[in-house]
Amino acid sequence: MSLLSLGRRRPAAAPEPLTRTNISDADRSRPSVRISLGVGHVLVLAALIIAGLGPIAWLALAAVSPTQDLIRGPFSFFSSGVVQWENLGIAWERGRIGHYLTNTAILAAGSVVTTLLVSTTAAFVITVLRPRWGKVLSGAILATLFIPGIVSLVPLYLTVRELPVLGISLIDTWWAVWLPAGATAFNVLIISRFLEAIPADLYEAARIDGAGPLRILWSIVLPLARPILGVVGLLTVVASWKDYLWPLLVLPTPDNQPVSVALPRLADQTELSVQMAALFLSLVIPVALFLVFQRQFLRGASMAGGVKG
Repeated sequence: MSLLSLGRRRPAAAPEPLTRTNISDADRSRPSVRISLGVGHVLVLAALIIAGLGPIAWLALAAVSPTQDLIRGPFSFFSSGVVQWENLGIAWERGRIGHYLTNTAILAAGSVVTTLLVSTTAAFVITVLRPRWGKVLSGAILATLFIPGIVSLVPLYLTVRELPVLGISLIDTWWAVWLPAGATAFNVLIISRFLEAIPADLYEAARIDGAGPLRILWSIVLPLARPILGVVGLLTVVASWKDYLWPLLVLPTPDNQPVSVALPRLADQTELSVQMAALFLSLVIPVALFLVFQRQFLRGASMAGGVKG
């Protein structure tokens, strides 16, 4: 072998670090251990599938089952051999599920707009502009995380019923749901954490070029913060879709209520099979939304766990 070939020889790759586990490689090689681990994995996977997909599958079958079958045997589906597909149509028309789902979508969209507007501007002021009173504002926002939502329910309702300066009432209007949704300290916190990771040299270069605060916000912050804004928007949609107590208090008129408030009232007006169909129709959209944006949901869940931890 020539010296030239020795000089061109690549250095040996570094050994990969060993992964420490509770079971050693020697124990894993034993047939009894392998079989027990495989059985355990299968049992855990089956339990997760049953716990996650079981209720959804049961609701889907109950939505097209007769009321008599649900009463006689809730888990013995189609015991009479009858499949009532018309339950879905009755729930959609008589229960006005389409109307309430539209109200829910409007409330969720308005909540997303107000949340992104308030949270982004507050995080921009605290993280990028850094005024002298920024630490006071940041501390006040963080302090609201320690206040339970039920404690602020009555003061918030009194504020919405009569705005302090304007003296008008927002009760029975969608603004009563949109505006409180924007004041969420957790969203301000995670957006601030994301903006802190952006190099400060970008902001300094923009200021040197003569860009003002609004220009920096529109041309630098918003394009770079699209991932976290998408996560905050999806989390806001989920929170608004399943909210029940606050819309029940501020939206007394049935025509303005979301589907979460309308479904309990529907239980007193229709039979059991139609109720199950209405529940299934109201569940389809959130499940489809999760399947489409599951990566963003999981990313938002990981960010939420990292911040709270």
